[in-house]
Amino acid sequence: MSPEEILAHAQRRIDDLAPAHYIGGRFVPSTGSATIEVINPGNEKRLGVASNGTAADVDAAVAAARAALPGWARLTPAGRAELLFRFADAIDDSADLAALEALNVGKSYAYAAYEIPFISDCFRFMAGAARTAQTPAPGQYAEGRLSYIRREPVGVVGAITPWNFPLLMAAWKIAPALAAGNTVVLKPSELTPLSTLILADLSRGILPDGVLNVVVGEGATVGEAMSRHEGIDMMALTGSVASGRLVAEGAATTIKRVHLELGGKAPVVVFPDADFDELVQTLVTVGYGNAGQDCGAATRVICHEDVRDRLLEALVTAAGQLRSGDAASGEEFELGPLISAAQRDRVAGMVDRARKDGARVVLGGEIPDGPGFFYPATILADVVSGSEMAREEVFGPVISVETFTTDAEALAKANDVEYGLAASVWTRDQARALRFTEDLNFGSVWVGTHLNFVSEMPWAGFGKSGYGRDNSTYALDDYSRTKHVMLPLGAPLDA
Repeated sequence: MSPEEILAHAQRRIDDLAPAHYIGGRFVPSTGSATIEVINPGNEKRLGVASNGTAADVDAAVAAARAALPGWARLTPAGRAELLFRFADAIDDSADLAALEALNVGKSYAYAAYEIPFISDCFRFMAGAARTAQTPAPGQYAEGRLSYIRREPVGVVGAITPWNFPLLMAAWKIAPALAAGNTVVLKPSELTPLSTLILADLSRGILPDGVLNVVVGEGATVGEAMSRHEGIDMMALTGSVASGRLVAEGAATTIKRVHLELGGKAPVVVFPDADFDELVQTLVTVGYGNAGQDCGAATRVICHEDVRDRLLEALVTAAGQLRSGDAASGEEFELGPLISAAQRDRVAGMVDRARKDGARVVLGGEIPDGPGFFYPATILADVVSGSEMAREEVFGPVISVETFTTDAEALAKANDVEYGLAASVWTRDQARALRFTEDLNFGSVWVGTHLNFVSEMPWAGFGKSGYGRDNSTYALDDYSRTKHVMLPLGAPLDA
């Protein structure tokens, strides 16, 4: 099928999807009557209607997850892996997932389809990694006693995922949790619930009933009920700092484990010897990709003053060629809309305040006319260090440029944020690159690239970017608990 046909088929799938939650292996109506209109941000038209769940819906999902937990936890890692591999195959075989993601989030079909292999790979990696989990060697650490470690699931995991990458973030939560033997109750963003519901539907007939449950609704109701629920043993969230605080506060009432991946303000430190062709292409791709709505986006450039003008000229040329578009049209484009009018207005407000703080707009900077929540590719020069634009997350297609003269100044500016999620260094000097990777206070630091993910390596933040690891075997550690078992040894044999 052509992209247009795939998108049309996905829209029919949405039309057939009655407002419901996925609980206990089937779609069930909400216990409440409230619904949520789901909007295509590219044209502001209604895509469909989703349930606005209740605390009673959360109770039902938790009950299903707890009922499924003993059987799922008792499966061998190989048994769980076999089912997760089948789930990954179903994800790869579904054209609807990418199309729904494109329509609901606003990204192009090609961009959404590009994400699907990363999603299925996450399930395959976690399925295999759970079979190789390691513990300290059993031994006689106390005289006459044998000690060993049991690695066990935490229990029922409550997961909350954001609207910028609904499927990918769902995979980053579901895959390690299930691979470790937990069951899951997941709340997608009320702005983008559709692809997650279809993802759950793909699991039907593969995962046992109740292993994966999805409750749709607003954070103030569904998220709050999950965070405080006595039947949920752990909460995992990707979202804003404000959302993370609320989840942590709710989880504290039952002393449950918390896993938070929050905001970012990634510095891109550029030295005169950087590969400028690769740098500019990377900035355009991962600065403006997904309309800049990415917590690790390359949107905060800290550039040596000797090459600032060269960088700005090349960046303005490349960014000025980006095409905007609506996924529903089936046409290809690079720059989609922001998720909502509120998000677009927030981005525009930050750009306006940066102007007042002394920044110079060299590209974009104005809300365009026409339908859709669009904001143009924007570049700000002469951004004042310590200002809101230099330190706070924009979450939009805005690249800001600051300058430095010495290595020490570059490092100080890069670290002058409360977030510690991602950073990159652009230099051919390996000694300098190594010094910066040691001294940058961020959970992921790339040299000569940015936002280059692999399932084998962790994605984790410092500071206000949260705690807990996505991807890698470290994620399996987060979704597991360890139990020390000590047994008496028999009496020694006579000589």
